[in-house]
Amino acid sequence: MSEPDSDAEAFFERVAEDRFRPTLLTRGPWSPHTQHAGPPAALLGRAVQDRPGAREDMRLARVTFDILRPVSIRPLTVETRLLRQGRGTELVEASLRPDGEAEVMRATALRIRTEPGAHPAVAPGPALPGPGEAEPEPFYPVPWETGYHTAVECRFAAGSFLGRGPATCWMRMRVPLVAGEKTSPLERVLVAADSGNGVSNVLDFASHVFVNPDLTVHLHRHPVGEWVCLDARTGVDDAGLGMAEAALHDERGPIGRSVQSLFVTRR
Repeated sequence: MSEPDSDAEAFFERVAEDRFRPTLLTRGPWSPHTQHAGPPAALLGRAVQDRPGAREDMRLARVTFDILRPVSIRPLTVETRLLRQGRGTELVEASLRPDGEAEVMRATALRIRTEPGAHPAVAPGPALPGPGEAEPEPFYPVPWETGYHTAVECRFAAGSFLGRGPATCWMRMRVPLVAGEKTSPLERVLVAADSGNGVSNVLDFASHVFVNPDLTVHLHRHPVGEWVCLDARTGVDDAGLGMAEAALHDERGPIGRSVQSLFVTRR
């Protein structure tokens, strides 16, 4: 028997200008009642870029997401505010709040003024096998039928979900972020970037929990296309503190990096 909402066609459905209903496709691997952090991170990134009065000559260079508590699969309200604005940079904050509850996730984004053609680009080209050369692979076993693991296609150029250690994984969303609305390349990056610790895990999923209370993404180039690659690796201290970092790529080459702090404990 299929689950209710299992035929959803997007991660979120818009129910008001700043309010969204998550579908079961947002569900993460740790609990059937909470979201994977990728989709809500992308929702916050979208809010930063599309906020009223946002300058079109500025582009997101860095965004840090603080995951203050598990993001439940309940309607969410998005709020944004401008923290600081200068001639060349601005700092924007966005937050997610379920109805009648405290804030669950916050983004602080640095946007930098751009001037196309100001100088020649200096950036390396493709350095990894592309998604066409990588091997399709399902997510590690998840005890529910529908979730983030069914909404994202994964292809590994190195490593695997069930293996341990560094891995290179191409990811592509199977569904839009918001039903009936165009998904930007930036949003695709943010949906994928929170999976760095999952693709490069160094511990057994069955015996350990390793969750990230934050995610920081730096971008030196605006991403293009549908595919995002995480060339990821994880390190864990014996006291239960870890870090996952990934070089981010699209099919044209490197675009930036992501870093996650990890809380590690036995199940």
